[in-house]
Amino acid sequence: MELPLNLTLKLTAREVENALRILPKAATLTDFSSNDYLGLSKNQGIFEETHQYLIDYNLTQNGATGSRLISGNHALYETAENYIAQFHQSESALLFNSGYDANIGFFSSVAQKGDLILYDELCHASIRDGIQLSNAKAYKFMHNDFEDLERLILRNENTTIYIVTESVFSMDGDTPNLEEIVFVSNKHSCYLIVDEAHALGVFGAKGEGVVQYLILQDHVFARIVTFGKGLGCHGAAILGSAELKSYLVNFARSFIYTTGLSPHSVATILVAYSYLDAHSQSIEALRENIIHFNQEKNMVGLKQLFVRSKSAIQSAIIPGNDNVKKIAKQLQQKGFDVKAILSPTVPEGQERLRFCIHSYNSKEEISEVLRLLSTFVFD
Repeated sequence: MELPLNLTLKLTAREVENALRILPKAATLTDFSSNDYLGLSKNQGIFEETHQYLIDYNLTQNGATGSRLISGNHALYETAENYIAQFHQSESALLFNSGYDANIGFFSSVAQKGDLILYDELCHASIRDGIQLSNAKAYKFMHNDFEDLERLILRNENTTIYIVTESVFSMDGDTPNLEEIVFVSNKHSCYLIVDEAHALGVFGAKGEGVVQYLILQDHVFARIVTFGKGLGCHGAAILGSAELKSYLVNFARSFIYTTGLSPHSVATILVAYSYLDAHSQSIEALRENIIHFNQEKNMVGLKQLFVRSKSAIQSAIIPGNDNVKKIAKQLQQKGFDVKAILSPTVPEGQERLRFCIHSYNSKEEISEVLRLLSTFVFD
């Protein structure tokens, strides 16, 4: 059966704009595109220890599926959530199936009619989608502009206000001044929510994230940590008070009305966290590679193309879908898996190459991919 005409026209418009998304083939190139910053998704030790957890908990054959409120709340959940809460110095943790589910569940249920959500204009789509499902009013503030944020707060005094930002923004890779936003939030008695999806495994002595790195956890109402990046597995958790956890169990629809994660998935999360707790060498290797990338991009004259970032995400702004796709293809033909990010995923004129740095990238690979980029851009 053919698509309705209006849907066909939308696809055609994407083709005309050279912005049609297609599923990529499995890459065999040098990885500068995945979010697996520490390489944990292919860690043999994690795989073996996960299986042992399932044996220890008698979950290799037992472990019913279903909503956690019915039959899916197997024994590993409590162990994993307690471990995650302790790791993040939080009173509680609640596991969700994905970062998208966590943000949808949180933002659709917590802010009430008459409340106000103020969010950074570059916040992730999952945050925006959750906000759209909320009964609260919402306004965006200019990216990392806390004067603009405070202006909006002062216009809406005597209101319960939730402030939303990310500790590492997924497209730019930059980090806001969290100490300043905590100051503003405390000054006006707001509730601060920080999405740490791209900070977990990257910042902090054990990869705890930016909030703990800055010792700000007691000033943040809720943190969302996502495991599909630095931990190399599925799932996410919302960190906060025990009361917040109870509220989400009762009112977050993406938690209530879905099948819980399988025992294997929860065991993998637990083992991956244990790995962070016990192995700092991968985190240190990642940090060294980030420093090397920033030094090399300056050496080959590319600094002006890149958004300033000290994270594992490094974005070179190359305006125009056609132009950025051409350079991405040239890099791929040389053996480097670098992806082009096109409009409308980013605003028109902000198209970019998004480099993801990993602990397992060699210094030579980093130097060579930047040398090639300089050649393709300037020649």
